Amino acid sequence: MSPVLAGVLQLLALVAALALVHIPLGNYMARVYSSDKHLRVEKWIYKGIGANPDTEMRWHAYLRGVLAFSAAGVLFLYLLQRLQGVLPGSLGFASIDPDQAFNTAASFVTNTNWQSYYGEQAMGHVVQTAGLAVQNFVSAAVGMAVAVALVRGFARSRTGELGNFWADLVRGTVRILVPVAAIAAVVLVACGAMQNFSGIHEVGQFMGGSQQWNGGAVASTEAIKEVGTNGGGIFNANSAHPFENPTPFTNLFEIFLILVIPFSLTRTFGVLVGSVKQGYAILATMVTIWIGFTALMMWTEFAHRGPALEIAGGAMEGKEVRFGVGASSIFAVATTLTSTGAVDSFHSSFTGLGGGITMLGMMLGEIAPGGVGSGLYGMLIMAIIAVFIAGLMVGRTPEYLGKKIGTREIKLAALYILVTPTLVLVFTAAAMALPTPGNSMTNSGAHGFSEILYAYTSGANNNGSAFAGLNADTQWFNTTIGLAMLLGRFIPMVFVLALAGSLAEQKPVPATAGTLRTEKPLFTGLLVGAILIITGLTYFPALALGPLAEGMAA
Repeated sequence: MSPVLAGVLQLLALVAALALVHIPLGNYMARVYSSDKHLRVEKWIYKGIGANPDTEMRWHAYLRGVLAFSAAGVLFLYLLQRLQGVLPGSLGFASIDPDQAFNTAASFVTNTNWQSYYGEQAMGHVVQTAGLAVQNFVSAAVGMAVAVALVRGFARSRTGELGNFWADLVRGTVRILVPVAAIAAVVLVACGAMQNFSGIHEVGQFMGGSQQWNGGAVASTEAIKEVGTNGGGIFNANSAHPFENPTPFTNLFEIFLILVIPFSLTRTFGVLVGSVKQGYAILATMVTIWIGFTALMMWTEFAHRGPALEIAGGAMEGKEVRFGVGASSIFAVATTLTSTGAVDSFHSSFTGLGGGITMLGMMLGEIAPGGVGSGLYGMLIMAIIAVFIAGLMVGRTPEYLGKKIGTREIKLAALYILVTPTLVLVFTAAAMALPTPGNSMTNSGAHGFSEILYAYTSGANNNGSAFAGLNADTQWFNTTIGLAMLLGRFIPMVFVLALAGSLAEQKPVPATAGTLRTEKPLFTGLLVGAILIITGLTYFPALALGPLAEGMAA
């Protein structure tokens, strides 16, 4: 079987698996977030944190809950790392330096999971399980809660109430993320992923020296790392490491885990707003972009230029021979079109245009299908922009899902889409202009610029993957990328929740003959075009200096 055919068959199998679970999982998540009953374990949690899950919140109160919970998470995780040297189960590792502890705390609380350290050489069992793994669950649940709050803004009328943050947080964790991750962990263990709490031990002699490995709860961490679109691995090689990703089957299974909740949330959205066709329109937009990016990536990486690539069957540099070009291309697109950041190959070794595709996927805002929760609310923001553009073309006040998109709504949507490009471009320009940050670049020229552009794109968009050639473990990069992650996560949430509150206060507008049918293919095409054009106009100059210049020169 040719490598190209193998890649296509894997993509078709992935599409079939996602289609199989789309309706049941989407319907289940809709029931979770609309239920008025609480499980016993949930009641214990509410009692422990002193929250009343039946109290409705307006957007200001909902936002305060998001920010207070996340701030507490950053502080706890920072202190846990700073105290690692005196904690049991530290495997003898020292406490983490302040700048790296800040960066890592910001990274995992914001669902980014950017890692400027070697996981197997820095973090002990306590930090990995009580700190990082816990944030893998709750940071994902926060994103889902904000998305559901925005959906309620469309579904409700004449009220500013968006639900209860604490109830949404707990339900998303207990009823969705924990069960799915538990099943996934069992599958990974059965397929050979490691799961233990062993200490450091030698595994053999290599070239006259010994190699040491420590154990860890790898399979369970890997499961929530992918299910929650987190991305941070226990080992530095991430999902290219055989302890995390043993076989081609587990590789495809992990891609499935990355995509399953974000794609299924479109069904949840359709059910909650009372029109599954609206959910299918959003799903079609996501699938169109995802399939297009995957096909383009496979084309660039399979392109034969020179005898070495012809013999290898594609651009094999930086890719695992266990997976090949096709599976690596599918994984790279999935992880950068979501906020995952896990890698089974090294994006810095992709072709110039291939590396540009991974960057562009993040620059779109990671909305196809995006992170758990963040992908859905990001796509709904773009849908508001699209109906506004359509309204300008026909001279009609734009409407979406029965709600008028007025001055306040479009301002909030515009501010949302301006936040991350501002962070990416300002921090990249500062790093290139100052003398010290440039010393972290392994490469010069267009590829060196791409390393820095990729780092801030990944941080501000809460992705977490990296061009591996950049040494990001410096005070400058730990601090600035940490700030980019925090600002890129929570400032957009402010605008999303404010928009949700504004929509919930409106009364529904009846559809007329002049209403734009947002469940039709025409709107899907408009939405895809708006996403690509807005992103292209924003980032094209930076892309032209980096991956495009490198790709054209190849």
